[in-house]
Parts: sequence; structure tokens; C-alpha cells
Amino acid sequence: MTERATTEADPQGLASRLMNSGALTSDWLPAYQAVLRESFVPDVIWPGVGPADGGPVAGIDRRTDPEAWFRAVYSDASLTTQWDDGSHTGPERGKVPTCSNSQPSMVFSMLGALDVHEGSKVLELGTGTGWNAALLSERVGSENVTTIEFDPENAATARVRLDAAGYNPVAVVGDGSQGWPACAPYDRVLITASLREIPADIIRQTRPGGIIVSPYATEYGGEAVVRLTVEEGGSASGPFVGSSAFMRLRQHRAYRTHVRTYLGGKPWPADGRRTTTSLSPEDVADWLPMFAIGLQTQWMFPYPEKYDGGRYTLWLRDTQVTSWASVDFVPGAEEFEVYQSGPRELWGELTAAHAWWDSQGRPGFERFGLTVNPDGATWAWLDSPERPVPAVG
Repeated sequence: MTERATTEADPQGLASRLMNSGALTSDWLPAYQAVLRESFVPDVIWPGVGPADGGPVAGIDRRTDPEAWFRAVYSDASLTTQWDDGSHTGPERGKVPTCSNSQPSMVFSMLGALDVHEGSKVLELGTGTGWNAALLSERVGSENVTTIEFDPENAATARVRLDAAGYNPVAVVGDGSQGWPACAPYDRVLITASLREIPADIIRQTRPGGIIVSPYATEYGGEAVVRLTVEEGGSASGPFVGSSAFMRLRQHRAYRTHVRTYLGGKPWPADGRRTTTSLSPEDVADWLPMFAIGLQTQWMFPYPEKYDGGRYTLWLRDTQVTSWASVDFVPGAEEFEVYQSGPRELWGELTAAHAWWDSQGRPGFERFGLTVNPDGATWAWLDSPERPVPAVG
């Protein structure tokens, strides 16, 4: 092992920070200590780098800068380990991060929400680098863990790391959204990529009383971790337990049509209807209001087109390519110019969704929940399933 150049790059230092924050609890501490994060991280990493960070960012290579590498590994940061499904190798960032070793505080918060016990049968969707699968194997035994990875290269390297660490879970290369019925039923399911819907196969493969922990992303944006309990009859319901920002499950990725198609080839504003609004695009730009808006709206997504001086246009589009809206943000303005086109008034829908969230006292992630029926019907709720979030549009 390469000699560490600083004492800060140390597993115990990270453990102390995670325990002080409440993310790492005493029941998971032995697994943390037994399964070193460094054993599940490749030589080249991009710490805390996402697709919106912009600009060329060079990766950190353990072979040339071991001090920076260890410092990154034992920080509470997500480590991007793959770009563009493996087609980009660096050393600078690619276009889309497609695999990571997740932020440790998020890893252990989700493992805590999973509430495993000795001998629990666990299914993990998204093996990634293999760290979660190793932690689970240490806690409940390799024979009780099944982990699925869609990317063959990621699956192969994770298998090597798991073998080297002495763990032998059932490791499958396949579509995680279909689960793995050969080892079902499961007591617990951990999903490590964000979903736009909870797969019915996963619910069917979970025992009544079993728990599913998963990042859940709305079409509009915003994301949070949901903790569902599977009920007799095949439904699943439970609260969101905190915000998250995971990469999408590959089968749930969104592929967007360029705005020029919405404009019909005409220059903006094409046939857009002009109005003004006092609701600033800045008021709906944060992760929480985006999540609240996304729970109420359907098939609508945003994109900010940025200019110099802090100005930008917030574009809204529908996935059916029938309607669009644009709102121009100017710093210091009290009114903002809106153009809308198509059968849906997308800015009007967003405004109504924001107004409802505001009228409820701007509830945080943890006041929302989700219910999925056996037929796949899904609805979000506020405080209890008897208070469904209203649908807008």
C-alpha cells in the first residue's frame, strides 16, 4: 500500500466525522472498519464532480498523487469512477458521470434506513464499485446478499474487489429493474441509482413487511430517498427520509428533444403568448421546491439557459413535445417576462404547484411520502397517505 502523506487521509478520521453527523451509527461501525473504502475505489477518481459543475476537471490518479487520492477517499464526498458508460477515460471529466463510489454519509444513512438484521436477505440494485455489497456482506453474510449491475465492466471490477476483500455475494450482470427472482423473496432491497418509478418486479420480490430504500426522482427535478414498507397484497408505502442526488438507473434515463423542435423551426418566441409573472425563477430553482413541483406535475422538465451578468432563461418543456414556456430572469427585477405555447400552460402549472407548496408551509422532504399499488398506480402524499399531493395540469 502506498504510504499516506498526511494523517487526515485516514479511515478513523472519516468515521468520527460520520458518527458526529449521525450518518454512521454504532451498529454499522464494525462493518465500516472491516470494509475499507480505499479497497473499492479505482486508481483514477473525480471527487465531488457532477455534470453541472462545468469546465475541465482533471481526475486524481493514485499512482501520481497518492496524498490527494487518499485525502479524497477519506473525505465525505462522492467519487465519480466512470464517465459516459465507460467510453470516456479522462484524465479530464467526460460529459455524463455514470458510476461512482457514493458519498459516505449518504451510503450509511441509506444503510441505516434499510434496518437490516442478522440473516436478512438483501437485494442491491447497482453494484457500482462494490463497496455497498461488501458492507452488506460483512453485516448479514455474503450468502444473504444479491447484487445486480447493468454495466459488465463495472460488474467485473467490483467482483475482483469483492473477491480480494473476502466477500462472495451473488453478483449478477443484468437489468436491476427486473430484480433477481432466483434468490427472492428478499427482506430488504437497497437501490443505489435514482428511479422515476418503483419497479413492480422489485415490490413483488420483497416479502410483506420488507423494506425498500431507493432514491426517487421526479420528472421535473429534485430527488429524495424513499423508505417503502411492502404490505400484504403487494402495495408499498412509506416516507421520504432525506434529499439525494444519484445517477439515474440506466433504464430510467431521460433523453430530451432540443428546444428548436418545440419552436417549429421559428426563432424565439415563435407563437408564444406573452405574459409577466412576479414569481422569480430563482424561487423555484432549489432542490426542495423542484421536488415539490415535480410531485404535482407530469411530463414537464426545466432547463436554464445562462447568459452573462447572472441573467438566464428558464425553459419548461413537456415530454410529449407539445408545449413549452420560457421565463427570463434578470437580477433585481420584480416582474419577469413569460412566453408560453401549446395546449398546456406550463408556467401556469408550475406557479400553481409552487403556490400549493407555499400554502402548506413549504414542507421539507421528510413530510412527503409515496404509495405504490400492486397495479403500479403511484401517488405522493403529505404527512400521511390520506393526504395525497394534488395533481396539477
